[in-house]
Amino acid sequence: MQVSGGDLQRLRQLNSLSSIRALREARSPLTLTKLAAVIGLSRGSMVDVVTDLQERGWIAEVEPAPGGMGRPAKRYRFRADAGHVLGIDIGVHKVLAMVTDLAGRTVASGRVAVTRRTTRHERLDAVGRAIDAALVASGLIAPDLWGVAAGSTGVVNREGLITRVDDLPDWPGVDLIGHLGQLLPCPITIENDSKLAALAEQRLGVAAGVRDLVYLHAGRRPGAALILNGRLHHGFSGATGEVGLMKMTGWRTMAAHLEGSPAAQGAPPEDAAGLVFTAARAGDPGAMAAVDTYAHHLALGTAAMVLTLDPELVVLGGGFSRSADVLLPALRRALEPHCLRVPEIRPSTLGEECVALGAACLALDHVDTYFFSPEGTISRPCAPQRLA
Repeated sequence: MQVSGGDLQRLRQLNSLSSIRALREARSPLTLTKLAAVIGLSRGSMVDVVTDLQERGWIAEVEPAPGGMGRPAKRYRFRADAGHVLGIDIGVHKVLAMVTDLAGRTVASGRVAVTRRTTRHERLDAVGRAIDAALVASGLIAPDLWGVAAGSTGVVNREGLITRVDDLPDWPGVDLIGHLGQLLPCPITIENDSKLAALAEQRLGVAAGVRDLVYLHAGRRPGAALILNGRLHHGFSGATGEVGLMKMTGWRTMAAHLEGSPAAQGAPPEDAAGLVFTAARAGDPGAMAAVDTYAHHLALGTAAMVLTLDPELVVLGGGFSRSADVLLPALRRALEPHCLRVPEIRPSTLGEECVALGAACLALDHVDTYFFSPEGTISRPCAPQRLA
């Protein structure tokens, strides 16, 4: 059987993609022999692939460890530092921008404080200042970025438009893609903040490797998101996870049960929950009752998603997850009457960086599509420009 030049070029392309993928996923550098075994190539063919990828700048040879006997085998790693992406969290109380490398490792960040009273214009200005701070700290400039994703509070549709935000009256309809496009020349994506937090947990956090999960944002502003078969579920209109919009769940008002507890008397609303959880931890009956009431309402919306998805895991994120030792037992008890099987529930470990890290993960997904899909072309690393 004759093989055409186009077929050979295609085969080399697929071998290169497989090699990059193997080195990206490996926890440590791989020898030529190990990489050849993973890809299924002869050692001689592997030499050609590795040499080409080195010349293109996608992989690098790792210096041998000192003190070894004999001639050490050459080892190779994926050059995660070949490019960078930017993840942005545009929240009610902060704007956080984080630069990561191609492995999702944080390089630098910039943060600007905002409030509920911050106007749309001021919040957009804060976004620009947070981006500038992150770029300065990383030593990069805007054209160096390969991709950007931003997470915003509210419902985000397929076009990246924020269609509903209860906490910020002037935020619906804001053109975030247009605004960011004036600052950054790379591809830009917008998504709901809870969805990005779920993505971060599934890629980098307590849900790493989990295929089906429910993410809960437990805080003064509740939210939820779903990962289905390993992929973030956006939904037809972007409204997945918005079970709190149903009045019967009590999600809109459940934080008031904590803020109205005697354990939080006289405290500002933003500090009330922490005081109640502390008192409940110490055994205060009134505080424990307030936590149980909050957990009861949280469980109603959670049970609806658990019964629909039957997830392997529920991740508890948001500000209240810092008191998971108190809240999780109450949530488990509240779920038991409603669920055929109460899934394992784990608290988030990513903290307030969760949304920005998830945004960086989403930006990396688009980088993967651009550079590493079977339809792509492997050229030298360079920042892809945003299409007009």
